[in-house]
Formats: sequence, structure tokens, C-alpha cells
Amino acid sequence: MWHRRRRGRLALEPEHRLSLIRNLAKELITHQRVVTTHLRAKEAARFTEKLITIARGNNLHARRRLVAELGSGTEAVAKRLIEVVVPKFSDRKGGCTRVLHYRIRKGDNAQLALVEFSTPIEIIKKKVRKKKERKPTEVKETKEVHEKKAPKEKEEQKSEKKKEKAEEKKETPGKEAPKKGGFLSGLRKFLTGKDE
Repeated sequence: MWHRRRRGRLALEPEHRLSLIRNLAKELITHQRVVTTHLRAKEAARFTEKLITIARGNNLHARRRLVAELGSGTEAVAKRLIEVVVPKFSDRKGGCTRVLHYRIRKGDNAQLALVEFSTPIEIIKKKVRKKKERKPTEVKETKEVHEKKAPKEKEEQKSEKKKEKAEEKKETPGKEAPKKGGFLSGLRKFLTGKDE
């Protein structure tokens, strides 16, 4: 019987549910806020609170537990959680995330919610290098003059090559080239009776 037992909040297979919540938590840690449906947002907030509690340990064991909770290949996310996110919430015992009603989705009328950290966290942006502007040189002008002459020479060379190929075709009679290897070659030998 299901009396007084809590049913799953998200009606998904366990593996799918875990994968979904992990991905939402990773996005929340890296991008600071996520927009999703209300139930998914509540689950992601709970899971992220749990991760922040684990990360407060700030030792090797905590890092390994975070990677185990988030899945393999998430070492960078665990590092960001320990070094950037947790120091902002060192004085709090809970309430690190919040779920806000966002809007209603037009397609299926689902209630969307915004999950974010209750204290703003700096987003790390990569520095973009500016390209140096190059000054035009006089050499380019001389190249343009040569390029105008070059197409005529190239066309003449192409036409000469075509003529040479046409002459070679005329001289050689249509002789069948010997066939090499493969399935069809073996079949041909079998049918003709030639064994070499």
C-alpha cells in the first residue's frame, strides 16, 4: 500500500530524473540562474542546497562526493562550487537558492520558474584578445596588377592542356584496361575460366 508514502515529485524514470536534476544543478552552478518548469526548479534547488552543504567541507573528500553526486567529468563544476559559490554562503545554514515564479509557457500552459542563488555570484568571463589592425602596404597594389594579367595566362595554359589530352585520346585506340582485384574481378575470372 502507498499509505503515507511520498510519491515521486517528478513522474520520470529514476535514471532520467537523476540526469535531469544533475544537469539543472550544473547549469545553475555555472550560469547562476536557470529557467525551467516549477516542479523541476524546486527539485533542482533542493539538490543544489545538498551540494552546497557537501561543498562546505572544502577538502578532498568533499570534492570526491561532489563529483559522485554530479556524475563523472564534473571536476570543474565541483571546483567552482567549492571555490566561488560556497564562500558567498559561509555564514548561512540554508536558503542558498530561491525559486521564483517566472511566467506561463505559451505552448503547453506550463508554469515556468526561475532558479537562482539568493546572493549574486560573479560570472567568470574569458578575456577576449583584440586583433591588431594591419596597415595596407604597397606590395598589395603590385599583386593586384599581376592578378589581372594572370587569369589570361592561366586560361591559355588550360586550353593547351585540354588540346594535348584530346590528341592523346585520338592516338590510343579504345582498349579495355585489365581489371584488378575485388569481387567482380574474381567473378569474371570464374566465369571466363582464366586462372592466373
